[in-house]
Amino acid sequence: MATDAEKGEKEEQYDIQYSEEYILTDVEKSFILAAERGDLAGVRTIIHDNKNNAKEFNINCKDPMNRSALISAIENENYDLIMLLLEEGIEVGDALLHAISEEYVEAVEELLQWEEQHHKEGMPYSWEAVDRAKSTFTPDITPLILAAHRNNYEILKILLDRGATLPMPHDVKCGCDECVTSQETDSLRHSQSRINAYRALSASSLIALSSRDPVLTAFELAWELKRLQTMESEFRAEYGEMRQGVQEFVTSLLDHVRTSTELEVMLNFNHEPSNEIWFPGKRQTLERLKLAIRFKQKTFVAHPNVQQLLAAIWYEGLPGFRRKQASQQIMEVLKLGCMFPINSMNYLMSPDSDAGKFMKKPFVKFISHSCSYMVFLMLLGAASLRIVQIMFELIAFPWMLAMLEDWRKHERGSLPGPIELGIIMYISSLIFGELKSLYSDGIFEYIQDLWNIVDFISNMFYVTWILCRVTAWIVVHRDLWYRNIDPYFPREHWHPFDPMLLSEGAFAAGMVFSYLKLVHIFSINPHLGPLQVSLGRMIIDIIKFFFIYTLVLFAFGCGLNQLLWYYAELEQHKCYHLHPDVADFDDQEKACTIWRRFSNLFETSQSLFWASFGLVDLVSFDLAGIKSFTRFWALLMFGSYSVINIIVLLNMLIAMMSNSYQIISERADVEWKFARSQLWMSYFEDGGTVPPPFNMMPSVKLLKKAFGKVSRKRSKSFMRKSMEKALALHEKVMKLLIRRYVTAEQRRRDDFGITEDDIIEVRQDISSLRFELLEIFQNNNYNVPDIEKKTAAAAAGTKKGKVLERRILKDFQIGFVEILKEEMAAEGGGDIFSSLANVMGKKKSQKGEKDWNEIARKNTMSSNPIGSKSSSLQRHSQRSLRRRIIDDANEGLRMDQNQLLAYKPELGDVTRATRVAYVKFMKKKMEHDEQTAPPEPEPAAAAAGNDTRKTIKRVQTRKEDGKPKEDGKPPAAATGDKPKPGDAKPGAPKPPDGPAPAAKPDASAAAKPAVAKPGETNKPPAAAAKKDEAAKTDAAKPPAGAEAANKAAAPAAPGKPDANAKSPAGDAAKAAAGAATKAAGGPGDKPADGKKPDEKKPDEKKADDKKPDDKKPDDKKPDDKKADDKKPDEKKPDDKKPKTNIKVGQSSAAAGGDRGKSTVTGRMISGWL
Repeated sequence: MATDAEKGEKEEQYDIQYSEEYILTDVEKSFILAAERGDLAGVRTIIHDNKNNAKEFNINCKDPMNRSALISAIENENYDLIMLLLEEGIEVGDALLHAISEEYVEAVEELLQWEEQHHKEGMPYSWEAVDRAKSTFTPDITPLILAAHRNNYEILKILLDRGATLPMPHDVKCGCDECVTSQETDSLRHSQSRINAYRALSASSLIALSSRDPVLTAFELAWELKRLQTMESEFRAEYGEMRQGVQEFVTSLLDHVRTSTELEVMLNFNHEPSNEIWFPGKRQTLERLKLAIRFKQKTFVAHPNVQQLLAAIWYEGLPGFRRKQASQQIMEVLKLGCMFPINSMNYLMSPDSDAGKFMKKPFVKFISHSCSYMVFLMLLGAASLRIVQIMFELIAFPWMLAMLEDWRKHERGSLPGPIELGIIMYISSLIFGELKSLYSDGIFEYIQDLWNIVDFISNMFYVTWILCRVTAWIVVHRDLWYRNIDPYFPREHWHPFDPMLLSEGAFAAGMVFSYLKLVHIFSINPHLGPLQVSLGRMIIDIIKFFFIYTLVLFAFGCGLNQLLWYYAELEQHKCYHLHPDVADFDDQEKACTIWRRFSNLFETSQSLFWASFGLVDLVSFDLAGIKSFTRFWALLMFGSYSVINIIVLLNMLIAMMSNSYQIISERADVEWKFARSQLWMSYFEDGGTVPPPFNMMPSVKLLKKAFGKVSRKRSKSFMRKSMEKALALHEKVMKLLIRRYVTAEQRRRDDFGITEDDIIEVRQDISSLRFELLEIFQNNNYNVPDIEKKTAAAAAGTKKGKVLERRILKDFQIGFVEILKEEMAAEGGGDIFSSLANVMGKKKSQKGEKDWNEIARKNTMSSNPIGSKSSSLQRHSQRSLRRRIIDDANEGLRMDQNQLLAYKPELGDVTRATRVAYVKFMKKKMEHDEQTAPPEPEPAAAAAGNDTRKTIKRVQTRKEDGKPKEDGKPPAAATGDKPKPGDAKPGAPKPPDGPAPAAKPDASAAAKPAVAKPGETNKPPAAAAKKDEAAKTDAAKPPAGAEAANKAAAPAAPGKPDANAKSPAGDAAKAAAGAATKAAGGPGDKPADGKKPDEKKPDEKKADDKKPDDKKPDDKKPDDKKADDKKPDEKKPDDKKPKTNIKVGQSSAAAGGDRGKSTVTGRMISGWL
């Protein structure tokens, strides 16, 4: 049984985090836009004015693209704004990672300093503590990894100087507890974290700045990435791209080599301790180049600088050879080829002489070995042509003819001739050379060269030939000496597997491989070399193809053999009817020809193979006694085989070889130079100086090693000092190369023309300067009209800025479309595709036969390709209502139990879970009562002004969150706060005229006059004698009929919910007070700009940005001026009330603290709290 902890861990594995969308308030929108525009003064003002207004302003708010003001400042590279936000205590989050991603060095330095000052030991860093559902980066991304991904040298240098480290990822086959747990928990994240780590490690900037030997690091990393390509084939492309980048980096270091000394130091350094430590002036060992060949760094080896050095070493000892004419070069090569026996003997007799040293030159050694191998091939050709017999027949001396006749009679088990003895001598010397190479290089390095494998196969065939000849001689003399049997009889009577026949087969196969070895020698030629590389690639394709080809061949061979084996035996009997060992070709030629075709599985497979070349006809199926069905079925199978193997597979092989050749041809130069370098390097070694067969002769050098003086071993201290000196020289050269490389890379990055980042930086500087000047003008009492409106349009600047502003102002959110959510919820959570189809109007036809014209016509009428603004506003209103209900429910669940018991003492006898269930039930019940309550009847006194009030209702509805639903009912948030047309009741006072707080110039809602109710009298405004804060919330005193209710519900005033209500009677009083306040034009009647409905003076002007449809001519007083009459620079001396930041589309009740809650649900739940 699994424990609770294990179950919790399993559930945690499948816990998918999702962050609900957040609706910005008006203040937060202004804050985000100001940060995006670079308005430093505006950001500072908003922060200071709303420090204590937690309901309206959160400094950590984020825009629809999940960017905070700090991240916007980082993206716009606004340093002053970044410092201001950090001083004001904004949450940093993953801002450091964003700064690194944007390559903003100044911000990175400041955020690193901030992190160092605020981080506590044992606590996660700021980018680690961020919500992963909202984070832009994955959990495994660290600042150093991200900086390496961006390949930014300056940021990496800062991090590395601070001591940042990047741990080496575990091996792909690692079985430690950490890897096993990570793999079992989330295999995808485990693989992606490995990719991110290796992408950072493969960054050229990180290798250059952190490795003392970047060449070795790049070689080993490229080899590891190649292994990962095979191990994790799903991410083969990603690892291949990293490997390509590492190879380009290490190759680019060669571009910055300026002298031959630097190149020699770079290519001759050996990181492993050895007896041979290279210094300038000594014989070059090229240890680093050998390492490059072993790690298959083809672009590095094929670099022109490396090739120039190799060519200089290759032609050493032959000055001026490359400048000679082609004819002169050929004569020089022929002279060296003919002199190879003499040069070999000179080296054997005196290796330290000038002649002996001349033999050690790479090009001389190559010519000597090539000419020696050509002699070996000439011997093979002479043996194949039986040149001795031909010479005996041509000379035709009697004793020669007698010897030739005796040899033909005793051919079986004969001793080898003079040419065969020479071949055996050559084979022995070749095998001796291969054994020395295997001993010096090791088996793993030996088998990596395919030509070594070819040599091994050919030598094995020759050894088989020699052993079979020896076996044949033993068998013949055994029969002659011990059995008294004459072993000499004609070849046609030999056993099919006679040792002489087997030896001839092995010798023929070895001869084929020996002649093919010439291709390797020709790889030095610039014309034949690329062809040799292409041939090697095609051979690999042919081997891949033959796997499928052999499978098909074997499958059809089994089937045809099963059908025709019996009839093939009948044909065999007809052929051998005279004698079991004698075929009757005279009378049964057909039977003797076709019986082998399908006699057994091996013969059937052979027949199908030769059928690929058209060598098997349909006559082979006309066997003796075969039935019609069997013949038809066999022909059908043979036809299917021909289609599959001959037409399909052979053409596929041609296409594969063509593709391989195309790939090789694109990299022909690199591939050929790499293959040529391998050949050159094999002749740079000390061993194998003399060619076969001279390599088996004892030399003076060997005798000195065996019996003479032995070179004195150097002391360890001397070796250590030499190694330190070589290491210091190598590090000095590498530092120079890295400095040149980094400088060139920085220059290349800076050489770009004007980029988008430059334009954004200039735009931010201009925008910041504009806002700073405007702030200075305002502080000095200059008339600066329409600041926000005009500068906002200019600050938006580009199309990108306008798109961002539109998204913020329209509350754009990245999420599921609300109508699809509602549709699927109504369907009961069914198939999403069915829900989508229903929403888009694609109904299933009820008839058995579909009428496509009718379906298309219905879909055309029901679909709307662009939608409507009203639908968008309605969904926005519903989303806001849903958010408020969820928030209210959460408040109810987090409520204080003592306060709940004070409200409902009867709940003291039940458990906490029952109390929470009671809260949920009452909330749902009140929501249902509110939605199903019938509208109040419209009084007759107000019927005459319905048209005017309907106009006012439409205007007000557009300006507030309370957008009517499709069914005609207003949302809950607007039900309790907005008076309906015709709701006026007797006794409700009309708000008096009087001064009102100054509205913001860009307020989106206009003042709305309240509808007067009969029998009410105006009272002096209470706000005229109070402070500015009271003017924002106290619009008018309640009527006398509601004073008692208001006194009873005083704690439940708008924006100040009663937290100490004691009984249900208090709730009833609150509800009565709410109804009375609603009837009197309470907080719900306030316009969105914070003004009282009718407190405008006759000469007061309306806002500049008032829309034409916001005019209310029926309710305006005669002395009211139109909005167009107000001049931009006109201000009233006493109109200096504090500005109220109000959310777009939200009533002033929300600004006062109620945030658009309904009178019933919102205030009652708040009363419980």
